[in-house]
Amino acid sequence: MTVPEYLPLDENEDWPTHGEYEYTAYYHSRRQVHEFSEQLSPSFDYIVIGAGPIGAALAFKLSTDHPDQQILIVEKSWDEPDRIVGELMQPAGCHALELLGLGRVFSGIGAVPVHGYYIAYGGNQLYVPYPLNPNGKPFRGVSFHHGRLVMNLRAACKSRSNITCLEASVVDLIRDSGISAIRGVRVGAARDNGQKELKEVTARRITFVCDGISSQFRKVLNPEPVALISHFCGLVLEHEPVSTADHFTGPAGAIPASLRADPCTQKENPLPMPHNGHVLLDGLGPVLLYQMSERETRVLADIPGPTLPSDGSQLRALVRESLSRAAPKQ
Repeated sequence: MTVPEYLPLDENEDWPTHGEYEYTAYYHSRRQVHEFSEQLSPSFDYIVIGAGPIGAALAFKLSTDHPDQQILIVEKSWDEPDRIVGELMQPAGCHALELLGLGRVFSGIGAVPVHGYYIAYGGNQLYVPYPLNPNGKPFRGVSFHHGRLVMNLRAACKSRSNITCLEASVVDLIRDSGISAIRGVRVGAARDNGQKELKEVTARRITFVCDGISSQFRKVLNPEPVALISHFCGLVLEHEPVSTADHFTGPAGAIPASLRADPCTQKENPLPMPHNGHVLLDGLGPVLLYQMSERETRVLADIPGPTLPSDGSQLRALVRESLSRAAPKQ
């Protein structure tokens, strides 16, 4: 397997995963989060439903582009989410965040630079590096804890005086009679505490629906049912960080585990090529691996079928079988 030469940039302090994040003070803060029971303005210039990666980044950009206008962002829970999706961002996504003024959002959360992809199938291995940017340096992706990135994006929103962060549940969209235009939302308490009160909030300009994969409003745009064909099952491997960057950067390029000078130990990073995404295609379905930090690696096994076994032991057996089949034969 041939790998290209890379400049040793991972330890460069200018790389976005290093250094301090300007909105760190807002990471855990709830002072800026309004409860449903508090007094709320009946209208805003913009309303954003959902404070996930898209909603939070959108609200921040609207706030900086229109500092004289008011933005409401509604999220059911402002606590740190714990999900196993959206943990590796490609170079285009990183560039988009830079354009939104959020280029340092990966700082302070243990994020790891990503150089490209290692692919294994049928006993063969292929390395696909990211291409060079116009400056002649390799594009970089980033892998991270999903929840930590979301909290950094939300911290940016909390820092803006013209963004109102509301913890509530959006139960309905307000439509103008006779036309399809959305003019606002109806919100209720975030948690079912027996409170049935609803509040109407209108948007003077636009309402954005960014409530994610489990969106209750998706059928407004597409009434077709969603057919499940498989499920991702995830786990985390804990290990020691790689001692040097020579395994994935430097004059020799990214070095597979089989070619490392030091023998692998049980606690060493288990990836064939650290700081890269991994796609293993010999399992029951694709198996994806990537680092969430220097000490944690995510494993995602795609299990085919519309449902998963209800018995935990059967599910574990399926995951073990898939990983056993997919593991590269060194």
